[in-house]
Amino acid sequence: MKTIKSLFILFTCFFCFNSNLFAQEHATQTAGSEHSFKHFRASAAMYHTYINTESAEGKKYLIVPSLGFDLEYWFNEKFGLGSHNDLELISFEVEKEGHTTLEREKPLLLTMDALWKPYKGLVLLLGPGVEFEKAENLFVVRGGIEYEFELKSSHWDISPTIFYDSRRHAYDTFSFGIGVGKRF
Repeated sequence: MKTIKSLFILFTCFFCFNSNLFAQEHATQTAGSEHSFKHFRASAAMYHTYINTESAEGKKYLIVPSLGFDLEYWFNEKFGLGSHNDLELISFEVEKEGHTTLEREKPLLLTMDALWKPYKGLVLLLGPGVEFEKAENLFVVRGGIEYEFELKSSHWDISPTIFYDSRRHAYDTFSFGIGVGKRF
C-alpha cells in the first residue's frame, strides 16, 4: 500500500509543478470573442458523507463531514484525468450484519479518476483509489457526477457534486457536497 500512496503523491506533484510540460492553449472563436482553454483545474470542496450501517436495531446512517481537494488535467474540452482526495473529519465505527465492527479514524481517500464532460459543465467520473487509515487501508472504486457552473468567464466555478464510493469487502458511502474550482 505504501507504493500506491507514493504513486498518488508523485502524480500530484508532477502535475502541480510541471505544468509547463503540458501547457498548451487552444484558442477558439465563440460569438466573436476569443476563448482560451485551460488544461488544469484545482478545487476545494466540503461534503457530507453518508455511511450505511447495520446493527441489531436495524439500518441507520452515519453522516460524516469531509473536506476534498481535487487536481485535474483536461486533455481537451471533453476528456481528463483527476486526482480526487477526501479527508473524513471524524472517527467512526461501521457495523455490518450486527456483528462485524470496522473502526475508522479520520481516513484519507485518494482516487485517480477518468473524467468525461458529455454536455456543457456536466462531468462524469470513474476510477480506483485507496482509503488510508492507520489500522487498515481499503481499495475503493469511485463513481460520481458534478456540474461546473462557470462564474462570468473568470475560470472560477462552483460545482455541486455527488460521489458513490465502494470499499472492497467493507462498506459503501454516498457523498454530497459543493466545491469551488479554478482553471489555469
